[in-house]
Amino acid sequence: MAASATSTGGALPELTNRTPLLGLKLYVLLLIVALIVIATVVLILVFVRRSRSSKKRKMRVKHSSGAIPLVSKEIVEVNTLELKIDPKKKEVEMEESASVESPNIGWGRWYSLKELENATEGFAEQNVIGEGGYGIVYKGILMDGSVVAVKNLLNNKGQAEKEFKVEVEAIGKVKHKNLVGLVGYCAEGAQRMLVYEYVDNGTLEQWLHGDVGPASPLTWDIRMKIAVGTAKGLAYLHEGLEPKVVHRDVKSSNILLDKKWNAKVSDFGLAKLLGSEKSYVTTRVMGTFGYVSPEYASTGMLNEGSDVYSFGILLMELITGRSPIDYSRPPGEMNLVDWFKGMVASRHGDELVDPLIDIQPSPRSLKRALLVCLRCIDLDVSKRPKMGQIVHMLEADDFPFRSELRTNREKDPAASSKIPYPTRHVEPADKSSWR
Repeated sequence: MAASATSTGGALPELTNRTPLLGLKLYVLLLIVALIVIATVVLILVFVRRSRSSKKRKMRVKHSSGAIPLVSKEIVEVNTLELKIDPKKKEVEMEESASVESPNIGWGRWYSLKELENATEGFAEQNVIGEGGYGIVYKGILMDGSVVAVKNLLNNKGQAEKEFKVEVEAIGKVKHKNLVGLVGYCAEGAQRMLVYEYVDNGTLEQWLHGDVGPASPLTWDIRMKIAVGTAKGLAYLHEGLEPKVVHRDVKSSNILLDKKWNAKVSDFGLAKLLGSEKSYVTTRVMGTFGYVSPEYASTGMLNEGSDVYSFGILLMELITGRSPIDYSRPPGEMNLVDWFKGMVASRHGDELVDPLIDIQPSPRSLKRALLVCLRCIDLDVSKRPKMGQIVHMLEADDFPFRSELRTNREKDPAASSKIPYPTRHVEPADKSSWR
C-alpha cells in the first residue's frame, strides 16, 4: 500500500513539471490540445452545415426555373382545406376590410347609413319622391354635391333582403341610356338601401294621369319617343345581357323621364334572371294588377313575353291617357284591354287617342302604334314580337299596313305572296337599333 501510494503521489507532481515545449507545464499543454480538438470538431460541423445550405439554394434556383413550385404541396393543401372549411369567415373579413379601406366595390359604391342619412336630411318626409310596396324613395344630395335617389327597402318578412339581392344582381353592372343607373348601395345591420342616379322629370304615370291642365305637354311625338326608349331599355335587358333579365313589373310609374323626355326604365325589385338554357322560370306571381300577362297570372311561368305584354298595356296607356284598370269609367270601359280591342274591331281607332293631345297623330303613325299594341297582347305568347322587333316596328317608316296591302292586292293579285303581313311576322331588328 505504501508503494502504491508513493507511485500515485509521484505521478501527480509530473503534471506540474515543465515540458520542453515553450517551458509549458504538462497540464497546460494537455488543455491546449483539448481546445484545439474541440475547435476542429466545431469547424467541421459548421462546414458541413454550410455545404448543405448551399445545395438547398441551388435546388431552389433549379426548381424555380422549372415546373416545381417553391411552396410545398403540404402547405397548399392546408390552405385549400381552410378555405373549404370556413369560407364565410374569410368572406366577412374581406367585406369588412373593403368597407373600411376602399368605398368602391365592384360595380358600385358602398355607402354608410350615416352618409345616406345626411344626404336625405334624416330621410325627411319632404324629400320623399316615390313610395310603393317595396320601399320609399328619397331625393338625396351627397357630400360631393351629386343628386341621387335613395330607395329604402321595406323589411317585409325578409322581402327587403331578397329584393336587395335581386336588384344588385340584375342592374349592378348594367349600363344603358334607357335604364336607370344604380350608383351604389348600403347594407348596414337590417338596413338595405339602393342609390340610383336621379332622374329629374318625374314618372310617366304622373304626366299621364296627373293634373297637367287642358292640354298635355306629352305630344304624340313625345309619347312615341317615350315608347321607343322604353322598348330599347327592355330590349337590352332581354337580348343584350346573359343571363337575360325579365323585369316583370313594367308600368308607367316605373318609367322615369328626364327634361328631354328620354325614358329610363327603373325599379328592378321584381326582376328575374333567365339563363339562355331556360325558356321560362316559374315564380310566385308578382307585378301590378292590369299589367300582368294572363299566362303568367294563371301559371306563374315567366319569360320575356310577360314583359312584352306589359309593354303593350303601357303603349295603350300612352295612346289613350287611360289607366289599365279604372273603376270610375262605365262598365264597358273599366278594363283598358277590352275597351281598346273593341274600339279597334269596330274601326273607331281614332277615338282611342288621348283627348289631351292637341295635335292628332297621322293615320299612319296611329295605325302603327295600334298594331304594335295588339301584337304585344296576343294571348298566344309565341306570336308576340320580341322587344328588339318592337323597336324596329315603332321606328320603321316603311311599315306595311292592311290598307296598303289591300291596294297592292287590287293592283297585283300575286302581291299578297310578295308582301308579308306584319301581324304574322316581323324580321328581328338589328341590335344596334336599340342600343
